[in-house]
Amino acid sequence: MVYIGPQNIADTTTEEAVIKHVLLVDDSRLQRKILSASLSKHGYEVTEAASGQEALEMCHTRRPDLVLSDWMMPGMNGLEFCQAFRALPGDEYGYFILLTSKSEKEEIARGFESGADDFLTKPVNASELKARIIAGERILRMQRALTNQNRVITDTLSELQRVYEAIDHDLIEAQKLQQSLIRNRFQDYGGGIVSLMLRSSGHVGGDLVGHYPISDTRIGLYSIDVSGHGISSALMTARLDGYLSTSAPDQNVALQVQPDGSFEHLPPSEVVRRLNSLIMEEMETEHYFTMIMADVDLQTGRVLMAQAGHPHPLVQRIDGKIEQDGPGGLPVGLIPEAEYADFEVQLAPGDRLLILSDGVTECPNMDDKMLGEEGLAVLIHDLHDQNAGVVLEELLWNLAEFAGDQSFPDDISGILFEYTGI
Repeated sequence: MVYIGPQNIADTTTEEAVIKHVLLVDDSRLQRKILSASLSKHGYEVTEAASGQEALEMCHTRRPDLVLSDWMMPGMNGLEFCQAFRALPGDEYGYFILLTSKSEKEEIARGFESGADDFLTKPVNASELKARIIAGERILRMQRALTNQNRVITDTLSELQRVYEAIDHDLIEAQKLQQSLIRNRFQDYGGGIVSLMLRSSGHVGGDLVGHYPISDTRIGLYSIDVSGHGISSALMTARLDGYLSTSAPDQNVALQVQPDGSFEHLPPSEVVRRLNSLIMEEMETEHYFTMIMADVDLQTGRVLMAQAGHPHPLVQRIDGKIEQDGPGGLPVGLIPEAEYADFEVQLAPGDRLLILSDGVTECPNMDDKMLGEEGLAVLIHDLHDQNAGVVLEELLWNLAEFAGDQSFPDDISGILFEYTGI
């Protein structure tokens, strides 16, 4: 780059000059006159000051693009003025050249430490002055380009922060709405007690648990874990909650209307098959989900279940013995016309049925080792004497202790059913 001022000297460029206003500071009127004439000749706007203090006052009013300041001046010398100039508020950078007869390296180093960008020895050579201004022009152009980029980045970050706050507010509201899907977290049905737990890894998640009455002597239980995390998974749980609605039996895919207008509960395997057809035929989504559907007889303790890729249900007998088993099955929403089978568990009074999402058994500790079914059995065994209403809460605390952290990498949900037989 060879452009050194508003008027072209030697080679030209189409870039706009960044050095237009020059502040000339020197207690010698003659020196100022000589330099001012040379600078004005090349089209620069020149402002003169006879002292560092006078120059500093001018800078408060208008910041120059380039300062040419004598080093040795009475009162505030060039070094002191340079330090004061650099301390001025704002992000506008002015190129500072000290005029000096000093040539010692130590003195030059002092000048740089004070904030000077360059030096010119007196008497000033016109060609050398041009070269130094060209260098200053190049530095200032890069600096101002960087300043503009930083300003754009700052504005962008501010806008992103505003967007983030808006999204965060919406996610908090979405979290409240999703939590509201989990109705009646503790319910005594007479012949059995149901307790629910839901802990999302983020604001919202893809787990869903629930229960509903089928008749005076039967209840339905369901535990769902949608693939992925976040908003899209949460939206799918909201849709699934509608399919298993407790407030609108005619919309519940688990219930079938009888000729007399009453509703009969379908076998759990048929409910899962219906959900699979709905997902494959009606929903354009890449999500799938695992689930356990259960039909519980409160009089006999018979539990008819269907398992679709969900972790095995856990049964804790009244004596503390733990059983974990199930047919496994395919997740829902992966294969059209997938088949699912029912299996049965018989509970005696005092037995507990625990249905958990894989966020529990796959929870890692600090060594990245998962809890697993054996670890879960240990945790549940230790909670054998706890009241049914606090078991899931205690399980969550113990899981956090195992993980070494209160946050979990996956959503955690669960259903605890204790058969009382009353």
